[in-house]
Amino acid sequence: MPGAKATLAAGAVVAVLIAGGLAVYGTRPIGGNSEAVAEPCRGAVETIARIAPHARGEVAAMEVSKVPRAAPDLVFKGPDGADRTLAQLQGRLALVNLWATWCAPCKAEMPALDRLEQTLGGTDFTVAAINVDTRNLEKPPQWLKENGITNLAYYADPGGRVLPAMQKATGSLGLPTTMLVDAKGCILGVMKGPADWGSEDAKRLIRRALGRAPD
Repeated sequence: MPGAKATLAAGAVVAVLIAGGLAVYGTRPIGGNSEAVAEPCRGAVETIARIAPHARGEVAAMEVSKVPRAAPDLVFKGPDGADRTLAQLQGRLALVNLWATWCAPCKAEMPALDRLEQTLGGTDFTVAAINVDTRNLEKPPQWLKENGITNLAYYADPGGRVLPAMQKATGSLGLPTTMLVDAKGCILGVMKGPADWGSEDAKRLIRRALGRAPD
């Protein structure tokens, strides 16, 4: 029966195509194509998976990256007044925070950032708090001194270059804005607004980003 044979043959072809399609889609990584993650950020995928469950409590507002991407290479002034770049911090996990003396929530979280640097800062982690005041440039370091902020290196952007670059990279329009960047310069997450960075929740998040036990 030619008609029956043709039907059977067509069915076999469809079955092969379906099976092939399932095979192709079955090999695709769940949650997206890993090819979409550019080098050198592919290694950050594992770190993001590690920290995501710990974006809770005092750091619940942390927006953990879905696809890690390179952070902007910010240019700012170091403690000696010379130009520094974010790339020069590579090799360490960095919590990059933008603050200003005219921003009350920024000033409120500075002591917590200072404690975080005191507790976990070292060869593999640093808090890079960048002041974005563009007027009365003597005021920010004086404010830090008066308020006992002694563990943070003084970084500043009197030229106003860092804020727009961070806004473009993070989508955050206000202050404070904080960006967690891995040792290769890839964004792991963004905090839009203040947080208690001296809390156990924050320290647990940082420890997991470093690959350490959470507690």
